[in-house]
Amino acid sequence: MHPVFLPRGHSATTVPVTFVNAANWPDLRGALDSRARGFADAAGFEPKAGRHCLLPSPDGGLGGVLFALERPEEPSKDLFWPGALPALLPGGAYRFATAAHDQRLAALAFALGAYRFTRYRKQDAKEITLELPGNVDGEDISRIVEGVTLARDLINTPANDLGPAELETAARTLAERHGAKLRAIAGDDLLAENFPLIHAVGRAAARPPRLIDLTWGDPKHPRVTLIGKGVCFDSGGLDIKPESGMLNMKKDMGGAAAMLALAHMLMHRAIKLRLRVLIPAVENAISGASFRPRDVYRSRKGLTVEIGNTDAEGRLILADAIALADEDQPDLIADMATLTGNRDPAVLHRRRGARRRACGLRQERKRPVVAAAALAPVRRAARVQGGGHQQRRVRQFWRVDHRGAVLAEVRDGGQGVVACRRLRLESGDQARATGRRRMPSRPRALCAIGVALWLRADAARSKSTRSSTQRHRCGKRPPPTPRSTPKRSTASA
Repeated sequence: MHPVFLPRGHSATTVPVTFVNAANWPDLRGALDSRARGFADAAGFEPKAGRHCLLPSPDGGLGGVLFALERPEEPSKDLFWPGALPALLPGGAYRFATAAHDQRLAALAFALGAYRFTRYRKQDAKEITLELPGNVDGEDISRIVEGVTLARDLINTPANDLGPAELETAARTLAERHGAKLRAIAGDDLLAENFPLIHAVGRAAARPPRLIDLTWGDPKHPRVTLIGKGVCFDSGGLDIKPESGMLNMKKDMGGAAAMLALAHMLMHRAIKLRLRVLIPAVENAISGASFRPRDVYRSRKGLTVEIGNTDAEGRLILADAIALADEDQPDLIADMATLTGNRDPAVLHRRRGARRRACGLRQERKRPVVAAAALAPVRRAARVQGGGHQQRRVRQFWRVDHRGAVLAEVRDGGQGVVACRRLRLESGDQARATGRRRMPSRPRALCAIGVALWLRADAARSKSTRSSTQRHRCGKRPPPTPRSTPKRSTASA
């Protein structure tokens, strides 16, 4: 069992953690002794999700913990809120005095929240443990925690200590633990074994690329193949990433780490499967041997692939791995990979274009993602200060349908942007300091509202083209609209 868990009844000195919510807090508050109740009131504790309060004992120690959750009937309640406790509590042994929304997930969240990456620097010396709640299988939760810890350790390790060879070592250690077989094809042997795309992506690095192949289980059982993207570091290749995009690219092997974690859970539980894990492990580096834009390679499947951007290396190495997995004809193939930053425009534009072509439309009107992205901060802006006029204006933004909007040219001094400057939204500092809900800053919200109004005005203009033409033919201008408020005099101004 994982060290963070204590067997039930292990010790009588565990500190009780009481889960409260807005519904049961009055009753639980009345059940507290006068000292604890007075301390909670003086500390300003409120039963809002994520709030906590450390209650003192009569001898001055820690006597109990109050931790607030959502109401049980709320559909959007977070079952992993107890995962915040290890960072909030001092070292010691704890137990759940009252039931959380889900006792099993609460214990799992507590253990996952206690994770610390201590390979390069010493962390705080506090040791925190949890007595297993009733009817919770400690072995089952422990194997999940061990798998997630394995994935986190691999992802957090920097690229100078975790290259393709080190990733193979981690997979080999896992295979030896569970009695699995592992085979690795490295360097130029990839060309001999017909994995040209994996070789092309990783040949520029000083550390040779490789394909890691782990097998476990009886071949007579259902066959499942897991494939994980193992780019240990992604510089972008010759289409090099900017500084901000390259900063955290040590995590580009997260798909491989997640699949190794899943494989550990399956093998540790001895599920009747014939499991196979394929990890193409490479480093997308820059050198004279780098693959170039407009290069053409033939994949393992026999298809020719033209390189449009060297930063799209993940789909190349996964193509050869998936082709190998398909040759075995398993019952299930699952792959996992970190996604490219251009995933949204690429996927949405292609899907909409394909849908229009399927419907037989000759002219394709572009409905970019900008329309939806512009309205999203407005729909999240729940803290709009002002009277009924501003509230009616916000409700109009809610009714804007971005699916039918076409992005028009944004002109300087547009009426939509000018009209929105009267909305008093929270400033950027207030938005970032809000703990209950992330709010858009004032500049971002005004920009989004301005684009939304321009889209709405453009749609209205396109619908009223015929009526406006007839109105201009009459040659009469409508009378000016009277001002709703009297003009201030110079003295009053």
